[in-house]
Amino acid sequence: MKVLANDGISKSGIAALEKGGFEVITTKVAQEQVSAYMNANQIEILLVRSATKVRKELIDSCPNLKIIGRGGVGMDNIDVDYARSKGIHVINTPASSSESVAELVFAHLFTGVRFLQDANRNMPLEGDSNFDGLKKAYANGIELRGKTLGIIGFGRIGQATAKMALGLGMKVIAADKFVDNAQIKVDFYNGQFINVDIVTEPLEDVIKHADFITLHVPAQEGYVIGADEIATMKKNVGIINCSRGGVIDEVALIAALDEEKVLFAGLDVFENEPNPEIQILMHPKISLTPHIGAATLEAQDRIGTELAEQIISLMKSEKV
Repeated sequence: MKVLANDGISKSGIAALEKGGFEVITTKVAQEQVSAYMNANQIEILLVRSATKVRKELIDSCPNLKIIGRGGVGMDNIDVDYARSKGIHVINTPASSSESVAELVFAHLFTGVRFLQDANRNMPLEGDSNFDGLKKAYANGIELRGKTLGIIGFGRIGQATAKMALGLGMKVIAADKFVDNAQIKVDFYNGQFINVDIVTEPLEDVIKHADFITLHVPAQEGYVIGADEIATMKKNVGIINCSRGGVIDEVALIAALDEEKVLFAGLDVFENEPNPEIQILMHPKISLTPHIGAATLEAQDRIGTELAEQIISLMKSEKV
């Protein structure tokens, strides 16, 4: 049986699938040519990340398709319900990238509180001629320890973020429509650990009381954070979005940054991805990454292995 990993797959994932008797193809096929390529090569399993879209038209045009796998959490690039209505299995890897995304959240937080996004632009230009001026400009940094982190969306990634925040000495508050409470286990290198119970709160309370806010929600209709929500936040709040583009009103965010209501923002995802607005890309108070939350070697190994295990399990159960 052939597998097309159109957005790539780790070597460990390939090895696990080949050991299970599958032929893995990693050729990158253009979106408009995917269905023709799959039919010509009799491919029955399609693996994607966020780049390839698996919509109704592609599903209908690939009668041999049996499994669609998403390497990651969100499946908004797949017409999941329609695929399942056609008897196609749709799988993902919800636990594999949690730690990687959480670490990126803190990369953006540390960047924002110490002005690294701006310093890294200006030091190459002025470091030799205006060193003292830049030193003064970036002298008012903020420590994360002792501050309150508000987490919007308290699933696996939100809880992984909470674990890191607690380990750093931050207070954590969280909001989630579907999670009432969670016990966060904070592990240390020597085998010791502590458990911290966190009860979720109303969204408006988290927005109002947090020093920093990070979003971990799926794609949805409308903004989670818009002008009205920003208005209720603390002055000099920091906002991070490593979840999905379109959950923050970017126009309202830029206005709040310019008005010094928001101290900084960190964005890994964007409303107009993959063509972010130039006002976002050029803003000196925004730390930027190109949707790389799960893009660590460790996470990709876990994703590839987990996809392989699920596929092999499905085949063994003879449900495909």
